[in-house]
Amino acid sequence: MLLEGKTIIVTGGNSGIGEAIVIAAAAAGANVVVDYVAHPDATSDLLAKITAEGGHAIGVDADVSKLDDLQTMIDLAVSTFGSLDVIVNNAGVETRTSVLDTTEEQYEHVMDINLKSAFFGTQFAAKQFIKQGTPGVIINISSVHEDWPMPGNTAYCVSKGGTRMLARTAGVELGQHGIRVVNVAPGAVSTPINTATMNDPAQLHRLDAAIPLGRMAQPAEIADTVVFLASGKSGYMTASTVFVDGGIMQGSVGL
Repeated sequence: MLLEGKTIIVTGGNSGIGEAIVIAAAAAGANVVVDYVAHPDATSDLLAKITAEGGHAIGVDADVSKLDDLQTMIDLAVSTFGSLDVIVNNAGVETRTSVLDTTEEQYEHVMDINLKSAFFGTQFAAKQFIKQGTPGVIINISSVHEDWPMPGNTAYCVSKGGTRMLARTAGVELGQHGIRVVNVAPGAVSTPINTATMNDPAQLHRLDAAIPLGRMAQPAEIADTVVFLASGKSGYMTASTVFVDGGIMQGSVGL
């Protein structure tokens, strides 16, 4: 199995893409730490499912926008499983507001969860890898909007643009320690955040028509990419972004 014996933290790991990553990582042999801040019942159900299938996972109620909680999460992973090998900075939010409408509170909320948590998650995980004397992998779940504008969701785009440069700069800085930093940038994914679109046939048809592969991604397809990046199979990949978007960023209506 690709992640046999490795310990991996997944922030925002009890729903959507995070849940799919947790399931895929456990199936690949990893010890998984599932970070969450809401719906503890969903976390319990997820842990029970993994355990029933012979996997190893624990949950931790940690607010990744708070540095003390981030450190507690990493310390728990190490104390439970002996070391840390991978962190997936997955937790994210959006406000769907424009530059003219976004309030200071909304801006800070998005930046704290999407960018601050990824920055310090990267820092704390890297310090743990260096302390252990082992290589490690940092994977940020970014978005096509790290590079592709989405008018009406400006703070989110700014946070993901920051995540783009976090991977590139931290990947260069940390390469000397054998630490890799890679972003995974999904396009449209069938998760609760897109429920309104999926429940509107006209909107869903319009979205599918804009995607060269003709459909939204399933969360498991993003998770499979994360498992590959977390494994030794991607050992020469760092300081870059892997786009998993069905080709939407390259789509064209023609001329």
